Amino acid sequence: MASEQVSTELLRGFSPLDGLKRDNLAALARKVQIREMSPGQLLFKEGDTEKRTLYVISGILELVDQGKVVGNVEGGSEFARNPVAPVYPRRVSARARDRVQFISIDSDLLDVMLTWDQTGTYEVSELAGKSDQSNEDWMTMLLQTKAFHKIPPANIQAIFMRMQQINYRSGDVILKQGAEGDYFYVLIRGSALVTRETPLSKEGIKLAELQVGDTFGEEALISDAKRNATVTMQSDGAVMRLGKDDFKKLLNEPMLDWLTKSEAEEIIRGGGQWLDVRLPSEFENQHLDGALNIPLYFIRLKISTLDQSKKYIVCCDTGRRSSAGAYILSERGYQAYVLKGGINREQA
Repeated sequence: MASEQVSTELLRGFSPLDGLKRDNLAALARKVQIREMSPGQLLFKEGDTEKRTLYVISGILELVDQGKVVGNVEGGSEFARNPVAPVYPRRVSARARDRVQFISIDSDLLDVMLTWDQTGTYEVSELAGKSDQSNEDWMTMLLQTKAFHKIPPANIQAIFMRMQQINYRSGDVILKQGAEGDYFYVLIRGSALVTRETPLSKEGIKLAELQVGDTFGEEALISDAKRNATVTMQSDGAVMRLGKDDFKKLLNEPMLDWLTKSEAEEIIRGGGQWLDVRLPSEFENQHLDGALNIPLYFIRLKISTLDQSKKYIVCCDTGRRSSAGAYILSERGYQAYVLKGGINREQA
């Protein structure tokens, strides 16, 4: 498959990418490429569970169910503004009728970025302290790691805002083996070397080389143990660090009530209300019957319009944004639950 870089203007033509702030969209654009398919080639098969968000740019993609074409996605059409078959596992297969150009985005990365973007009023460059690509890159790289996806979305903004930048010279020791654990670190500029001293090697055995976006220091914080290695800068550079107390507090899952679809529907039958916190364009394309739509970034503004005597089942496509919304509601005394797995997951 051939590939080329995408522009922010192209990404802005798709939903919900058009809801991302300028710098966040630019950061995403650097992670995405345009790909091509030949006529007859399959993009995915029915039952596929790979979490990729797909958009058709040009050409016609056929949606096939049990050998029959049940729909088409034509690049440039209004229908093509939305992701192709977003429910997992995929309910249809997708096959190129002619030469098709498309983009593929890691669904978890996109969902984290949407959540982060909508949870606060900050852009990548503002959180990083200045608008340059190196700062944006370490943040998007961190968001893209599977480990970081486990961080409660309500805490994402707070983590970045509480981090402190520290500059180092080549040869400086960031943390020393045997010392007390006090900070969690992210390397944002330069490179560093991880070594461990042993009885046979006082110089230290090389364990790893760290590059921009790599994290370190968490083991000692989690286990309340001594540092098990030394990290030394190999070049001039900088790190962002988060204090031990903030690390423990912000990386703990908030006390939220998660419900299966059947459990949630029982509450709905008893007078509860679906509260969809996705963007209006996502809501219009697909939503649960009777759902109320208040985008995540409007929750604080619209919260006074909600009924404190009512139970709300907060939902989105995966559960990430809805957990942030439920956390905000719960903090303010509302009865809020989260739909486990989101509306894009088939549940018994």
